[in-house]
Amino acid sequence: MAGVGRLAALPCGKVSKWIVLALWIIAVGVCVSPASKLTGAQENDAVAWLPGNAESTEVLKATAQFSSPDEIPAVLVYERPEGVTPADQQAVASHVGQYGKLQDVDRDVIGPIPSEDGKALQVLVPINAGAGGWDTIGARADDIRRVAADRPDGLSFHLTGPGGFAADSQEAFAGIDGKLLYSAAAVVIIILLLTYRSPVLWLLPLISAGTALFAAQAVIYLLATKADLTVNAQSAGILTVLVFGAGTDYALLLIARYREELRRHQDRHEAMAFALHRSGPAIFASGSTVVAGMLCLLLASMNSTSGLGPVAAVGIVVALLAMLTLLPALLVVCGRWVFWPLRPTYGSEDHTETSLWGRIGRRIAVRPRLTWVTTTVILGAAALGMLTLDANGLTNEESFTGTPDSVVGEKIVAAHFPAGAGNPLVVVSNADQAAAVRTAMSSTQGIAQVAEPKVSGGVAYLEGTMTDAVDTQAAKDTVDRVRTAVHAVPRADARAGGGAAILLDTRRASDHDNKVIIPVVLAVVLLILALLLRAIVAPLLLVATVVLSFGAALGLSALVFHHLLGFEGADTSLPLFVFVFLVALGIDYNIFLMTRVHEESKVHGTTRGALIGVAATGGVITSAGLVLAGTFAVLATMPVVAFAEIGLAVALGVLLDTIVVRSVLVTALNLDIGRHLWWPSKLAAKRDPEIVDELPEPEPERSMAGS
Repeated sequence: MAGVGRLAALPCGKVSKWIVLALWIIAVGVCVSPASKLTGAQENDAVAWLPGNAESTEVLKATAQFSSPDEIPAVLVYERPEGVTPADQQAVASHVGQYGKLQDVDRDVIGPIPSEDGKALQVLVPINAGAGGWDTIGARADDIRRVAADRPDGLSFHLTGPGGFAADSQEAFAGIDGKLLYSAAAVVIIILLLTYRSPVLWLLPLISAGTALFAAQAVIYLLATKADLTVNAQSAGILTVLVFGAGTDYALLLIARYREELRRHQDRHEAMAFALHRSGPAIFASGSTVVAGMLCLLLASMNSTSGLGPVAAVGIVVALLAMLTLLPALLVVCGRWVFWPLRPTYGSEDHTETSLWGRIGRRIAVRPRLTWVTTTVILGAAALGMLTLDANGLTNEESFTGTPDSVVGEKIVAAHFPAGAGNPLVVVSNADQAAAVRTAMSSTQGIAQVAEPKVSGGVAYLEGTMTDAVDTQAAKDTVDRVRTAVHAVPRADARAGGGAAILLDTRRASDHDNKVIIPVVLAVVLLILALLLRAIVAPLLLVATVVLSFGAALGLSALVFHHLLGFEGADTSLPLFVFVFLVALGIDYNIFLMTRVHEESKVHGTTRGALIGVAATGGVITSAGLVLAGTFAVLATMPVVAFAEIGLAVALGVLLDTIVVRSVLVTALNLDIGRHLWWPSKLAAKRDPEIVDELPEPEPERSMAGS
């Protein structure tokens, strides 16, 4: 194995391959217990999602002495359109007594509260979710529904408010890890079967990706329990998709290079050593870029966003380790037969330049400038769709793809009670200024009434009922007015929180995160590309194509969301998540392509290097993109609009990246700009002849895997 480093030869040596396999088997055994506990370590309470320094978060912490910070009020509404009867009132009063005896209901149940029109009754049940979080809420919601089932005919019942929405969210996310795992695995299997047409080969990347996910979950569990890493349902779900998608991408690149080397080397161990030596740096650089991009999320003010960064980074690191050690060991243990029926034999002809992407490259070479200009204009036009994107947050009704009970109940509450009933605006202040704060709060437009303050330990706690539903813009405007009013009270140190304030602070924190993190990610990616390619021009162009690809993906997604799927808006985190995933993962394909072009340009010159690069990597980039797009599209199966939008937008963006941007736009730029791409490195001075016409005529494509 002369010519390759010891590191590349380690996973595929005749003896060392067995050592690598044994170490991974031991690792899996060690990871069984912690990986299985990750779901229990998730934190899905409000503080785990909210911006850490927001006023609403401070209020949540300050109210702990009045009620548990884990307490979530459930709003129960009973309705009879013809008017509530004495029998209805008696039945609901009986229910109230039973609700008060339920597990995790630590404070008095309030109600029944009759509506002014006499057609509805409202009950407020304070549920202490404790360490159980969503699981506790879901269990208590089931208990409440069982009690409410025994009611007079014609009297409808709905569970809404914060507790109702939490219960519906818990149901939506129930079994998410298993659903996403099986769905992602199915997508990977189908695409690998189509790519390699082998009944066996698909097993090896799948085993490696599954092992990586298992190990990553164990590491993240330990970090969550020992290092206070915040993990929630969102980050755990994205982890599954990311490890399967990105891990399989790395596997595809390695296997494609291994196939090439099997034709050049009789010994499969030597072939794998050369494959790792030549593709390993590109895979490592790609993974490192994703890790760096994910860690930029630590700059986010949103706890849920900053927590996702380390979780995703750990997943990518473990996926890289598995694909650069476990997968090579498995491949050399199995031998060439694993590629059957398209078994690459020693000395067999390489059809790279006559493959589908080889022919596409030749056609691009005829008019490269026209190609990249036309492609840029089309993608730019698609990006205009962003103007229609409403990423100011989703109302409760807009948050689900269906119509859960909490949404129905919210509409009924709004029809018979003040729209903000059951989800008050909360103000805390110094106790000696409670009266003045209450006066300021009561006189604010949008506040229907303010309850008498509760005082404890020198702190006053006030609840105000808003005239508008908490998830409306009108309610958020009321929060701003209340904050202005109570902040102006001298020596009160008053702060306003509650449901509407949480939504408002979340939107503002997301806007801040977009402005801070997006430029940082671009700078990090540009630096990594410059170091990898030892140039400035090429990295600048590649980053520009990434931004264009992101704009086109988000623009097209906005049109799909609104006109095809009927989504009314988008979550505030959508632009940032789509950007980070598309840039970090899209750069993977840039690195796959450009490291090969750089390698070939040293030997053949930039023009031929660009054509060989797209011919050699076009097929694997397309396959990798299909895998990644398919795994992210799995998120669209969730009945939660925010997840569906992230999954669809990233999937669409990845397809644009792999089929249009990397293989067409970047190749056209390579051919048009030529050796100047590599400025200021010495390669920029290497002139190459016009050799397009000297390339062999395309032959019929032998196989998708060979492309």
